Parts: sequence; C-alpha cells; structure tokens
Amino acid sequence: MRTRAVVALLVVAFGFYAVTIGWRGVLLVADGRPAAVALGVGVLLLPLLGIWAVWRELQFGRATQRLGEELAQRGQLLVDDLPRRPSGRVERAAAMTAFDSHRREVEQRPDDWAAWYRLATAYDLAGDRRRARAAARRAIALHAAE
Repeated sequence: MRTRAVVALLVVAFGFYAVTIGWRGVLLVADGRPAAVALGVGVLLLPLLGIWAVWRELQFGRATQRLGEELAQRGQLLVDDLPRRPSGRVERAAAMTAFDSHRREVEQRPDDWAAWYRLATAYDLAGDRRRARAAARRAIALHAAE
C-alpha cells in the first residue's frame, strides 16, 4: 500500500510539472515569433514524451504485479530467503547460485512465463536490473499469449 501511495504522489507531481511546462509551451507558441513558436513546440513535446514514459512504466508495474499475484496464489512465487550483507544487499554468491537454477529452468521451459518471472526476480536479486526488466517483459508477453 505504501508503494502505491508513493507512486500516486510521484504521478501527481509529474502531472503538475507537465501542466506547468505545457502551459509555458502554449504561451511560447501563442507569441507568434518563429523562434518562440519553435521553442514552444519543443517545450510541448517534453511533457508528452514524459507522459508516454510514465504510462509505459505504470503499465509494466501493473503487469508484473499481476503476474506476481498469480504466482503467489499458485504458491510458486520465488521465496527471497537469501543471505544478506549488513547493507541489505543479497550476498553475491548466493544470488548467483539462485540465478543459475532459474536460468536452467528457463532453458528447460522457454515458453513458461512463470519461469521467466522467477528469472527476472533472480536477475533483480543479483543486481542486474536491465536483464531483470527484459526477463519480466518476456514473462508478460508469454502470459498475454496464453
């Protein structure tokens, strides 16, 4: 619930930013001078690009949450019981061991969205966010294809 509140607060803050910047873009376009109009169009594109990026991230978050909830209901969600350092980060050797088992699971069942979801979680625990997101996107696509 706390995560949702933080996300909602950030979306509201971004909405304020988009409206404020968008209004400045409208004022620049309304000025009529070629340089001001060009700058205004550029300023108007920034909030639109931001809105698109925020929408994509919210969609990704909702989709991964749905997959996690489905796996939890099945009792197949990855249990995070790995040893941690005092900083709270997972010990690298333990993360790599967990990662290897989930990588093998995906190799054995490449069309199983649940295996890809668990691999994404293992990548995340190992600290590889880029590959974690890629594996999560693959899990979402496979789940949608079912």
